[in-house]
Amino acid sequence: MSPKILLVDDREDNLISMETILSQDGYRLVIANSGRRALKILLTEVDFALILMDVKMPTLSGFETAALIYEREKLKHIPIIFITANNLGEENIFQAYKTGAVDYIYKPVNPDLLRAKVSVFVELYKKNHQLMAQEQKLMAINKNLELEIKERKTSEQKITELNRQLLENISNLETANKELDLFAFMASHDLQEPLRKIRFYSDRLFHRYNEALADEGKDDIGRIQKLSERMQTMIKDILSFSKISADEQPLIKTDLNLIMRDVVSDLETEVNTKGAQIIIDALPSLQVNAALMRLLFINLVGNALKFSKKNETPVIKISAETNFNGDIEQPGSKSNYVRITVQDNGIGFEQQYAKQIFDMFKRLNGKSEFEGTGIGLALCKRIVEKHHGFLSAKSKAGEGATFTISLPMIAQKKNASHEHHNHEQRNPQQPSATENSSAKI
Repeated sequence: MSPKILLVDDREDNLISMETILSQDGYRLVIANSGRRALKILLTEVDFALILMDVKMPTLSGFETAALIYEREKLKHIPIIFITANNLGEENIFQAYKTGAVDYIYKPVNPDLLRAKVSVFVELYKKNHQLMAQEQKLMAINKNLELEIKERKTSEQKITELNRQLLENISNLETANKELDLFAFMASHDLQEPLRKIRFYSDRLFHRYNEALADEGKDDIGRIQKLSERMQTMIKDILSFSKISADEQPLIKTDLNLIMRDVVSDLETEVNTKGAQIIIDALPSLQVNAALMRLLFINLVGNALKFSKKNETPVIKISAETNFNGDIEQPGSKSNYVRITVQDNGIGFEQQYAKQIFDMFKRLNGKSEFEGTGIGLALCKRIVEKHHGFLSAKSKAGEGATFTISLPMIAQKKNASHEHHNHEQRNPQQPSATENSSAKI
C-alpha cells in the first residue's frame, strides 16, 4: 500500500495546496484542520510515514501538538516537518527540534523542495519497514531453529536412550543365548548316558529272550530300539548345533576340494546304494573352520541323497562362482563373495518353504518316509553365519533343489602349494584342484 502522510493546518487553502503538490506522487493523504483533530486521528492510526504540520494554530500550536504526539511510544517513530510563514529565530528553531521535529519548510512552500523532502522521509519509512519485516522474518526463523534444535536434542536423547536399551537387550540376548546353548549342551550330554543304557538293556533283552518272546513282544522291543536310535541321533545333532556357537577355532586357509572329497568318501555307502552321480567343479581355497565346513557339506550332500527320487538316478552338482559381489539375500553388501551351489534333481519342495526349512526341527516330509531330526539345515545355516556368510535355497516340487552358500572371499587359492596342511596329510595321493578342474563320482 502507498505510504500515508498526515497534513495538519488550520487553514483550508494551505491544506489544498499541499494536497495538490503531493497527490501526484501517489501518497495517501490524511487531513487534520487542528492539533486536536490530528491527535484524535493518531489515537487509531499510527502507520504514518510523515507528518507535515503548521506551527501557528489556535488552541494547540504545532510545538504543543508535537510534544503530545511524542509522549506516546507508538508514535515516536513518525518524523514531523514543521511548516511556518515566520522566521522564528534560532531559539524557537531549537525548541522545535527539541520537541522532535526533523526539519523546517518556510511558506510560501516551494513545490519541488516539499516533494524532495517528503520523498526522502518516505523512502526512509519504506526502508525502515523493510528492515522491520526482515527482522520479524529473522526472528521467526530463529524461533523455528530454536524449536528444531530443541526437538533434535530431544530426538538425540531418545535415540541415545534407545541405543542404550538396544545394547542392553543385545547383551541380555547374547547372555541368554550362551546360557541356552550351554543348557542344551549339558542336557543333551546328560541324556546320552541313560539313553545308551536303554539301548543296551533293550538289545540284551531282545537277544536273551528272543526265543521266548511272541512276535508282538519282538515288535515292541524293535520299536524301543528304533526310537532310542532316533533319539540318540537327535541328541548328537543338538550337541553339534550347540557347539557351533561356542566354537572359536581360528579360520585357516583351506582347500574346499579336499574337504569335499572327504565328504564324498564318508558318504560312499549311501552314494553306492543309490547309484548317485556327484559332479564337483573346482572349488576355491578360503579361510574357514575346516571341521565346520565338512559338517556343512555332509549335511547338504546327505540331504540331496536322502531326498532323491525313487526311480531316477540322483545327480548332485557342486560348483563355485568367485568374485561375486553381494548376495541374493543381502543385495546391499559391498564385500566380494564366493558363491557355492549344491544342486540336485531330487523331490524338491515348494518355494514358499524356502526360509522355513532352515528352522530348528522343521520337516516338510513325514517321518515314516524320510528319516531325520529336522536339525540338519538349521545346523548348516548356523555354520554359514558363523563364517559371516549367507545360505539360501531355491526349489520347485518334483524338480530338485539348489542350495547357495555365499562366503566372504578373504583369500583365494592360487596354486597347489597353498593347500591346507591337515588335508595334505590325510590325502597324500589325491591330486590338487589345479590338476583337475572337476571331479565326477
